[in-house]
Amino acid sequence: MNHNAPLTPRPLPLASRTGRTQRLATASQLRAQGIPAAEVAAQCRPGGWQQLLPGVFLLHPGPPTGEDRLRAALLYARGPGALPRQEPEAMITGFAALALHRFPSAPPLTTLERIDVLVPRTRRPRSTGWVRVVRAPEAPEPVELTGVPVAPVARAVADAVAGLSETGEVRALLAEAVRGGHCEPGAVVRELSRSRLLSRPYVADAVDVLLTEGRPLSEERLYEMVRDFGLPDPLWNVDLRLPGGPHLGGVDAYWPDQAVAVELDTRAPRRDDEGEWSERARRREHLERLGITVVHLTPRKLREAADQQATVVRTALMAAADRPPAAYVVVLPR
Repeated sequence: MNHNAPLTPRPLPLASRTGRTQRLATASQLRAQGIPAAEVAAQCRPGGWQQLLPGVFLLHPGPPTGEDRLRAALLYARGPGALPRQEPEAMITGFAALALHRFPSAPPLTTLERIDVLVPRTRRPRSTGWVRVVRAPEAPEPVELTGVPVAPVARAVADAVAGLSETGEVRALLAEAVRGGHCEPGAVVRELSRSRLLSRPYVADAVDVLLTEGRPLSEERLYEMVRDFGLPDPLWNVDLRLPGGPHLGGVDAYWPDQAVAVELDTRAPRRDDEGEWSERARRREHLERLGITVVHLTPRKLREAADQQATVVRTALMAAADRPPAAYVVVLPR
């Protein structure tokens, strides 16, 4: 008798959420079905089951698919006792997530050397094999793609950037995320800041290029919104200051008769830069104390809901007649 011959893989009674034959199971799931460790080991002989990760088994012969690898990584990161029906305690991030978000530059899932999984900081699993565990104090709300919990684009980009070491690679990835319409520059900058990646000079350089290139596109969308929705022509890109007094700051559009200003929030100041946040808040409060209504628009709002943003600006212009007169300010070209 050949004791090394593979056993016929045992069919499992536990069905997957889709009703198809289950391809993956954890050691705890197998125990719950009455399959002892010795039988699991026997099933894992050549030609049978495969242990993809510690405590995670592929219940079929042959190479794992890209989906198998994703789900195995999630099962491992969720830890012992996790069942597929539980709420996700882990999500795919990094380049694997960008592949699911359909980034052209993302490698196919089957060729990725590493799959990143984002988990709450309180989770215990460690990186192992081809799985890198990324911990976050504030995990974002995942999106579901192909039935898999996936990090939002901005967070996935930040986790992908963490594994890059050249300015060109980072710059190309950030440009693809923004130019491809996957997310806004500000969202990427915020996630890079949360991940403490802006302290890397080559990342900071790539971000500066991204923000410099992204602003003209946002300004063009603002011009189109004013024109397409019939708003009065404003003064474009001007500086405001009090007569003989201090500089109040620059705005992207200003209607002097109604004292309404529009600012494009394209730079998204870093959360750890308290000085920049404080300066923005102080400048806005100063303008509003002078009776100037400040409308903040983001590139995403302009792209996805220009009609709603035009209504916001139009409402502010119409409300000027009901407000006390604003202080006189000098308007200069910027």
